[in-house]
Amino acid sequence: MTEDAKAAARKAAFKRRAAAHAAVDAAPAQTRLWEVLSQTPGAVLAGYMPMRSEIDPLPVMGRWAEAAPVCVPVILGAGQALAFHRWHPGAPMQDGPFGARIPAAADPVTPAVLIVPLVAFSRAGGRLGYGGGYYDRTLQALRAAGPVRAIGFAYAAQEDAALPLEAVDQPLDAIVTERALILPGGGDAGSNLLPCAPAAPRHIL
Repeated sequence: MTEDAKAAARKAAFKRRAAAHAAVDAAPAQTRLWEVLSQTPGAVLAGYMPMRSEIDPLPVMGRWAEAAPVCVPVILGAGQALAFHRWHPGAPMQDGPFGARIPAAADPVTPAVLIVPLVAFSRAGGRLGYGGGYYDRTLQALRAAGPVRAIGFAYAAQEDAALPLEAVDQPLDAIVTERALILPGGGDAGSNLLPCAPAAPRHIL
């Protein structure tokens, strides 16, 4: 029944995400994401090319690329982990599987920090994706090989306290939204939420 529960949670989360995408300014989330990433200067960063109503990490990725490598995911095939190919602002792109844009030139790199897209998340670090298991397989392989940090990037409306999960689902190390930085395992439901300063948002670009 877990797959049925995931399908229902995914459908509801898509609606919440679409509504947030139409109404929420992403700049505070982008600013907070930059601040979190700045704790690991020089790391090879994996971002993603946003599709549909996904929150946009491109301003952060572009700024990171000024000083350190940035890459984006490439689907190799069903049942496989993702590859990551180097990206920079203005890089020639082409359509990849499922409509995702990928670099036209294949230049594989291995990320140490990943900005992870998602459909829904829980405050405990759970992540609900699109159902293909690509990030779960990828994070499992990367974590088996060495230290890696997975940061979920989302609108606050994508939170689901009753997220249906399985043992194979890889947890996130942090979640960044326009409202807060959430650190799973940082304490109880109140203490693992680090609020953002209420100052006017600073755009990354």
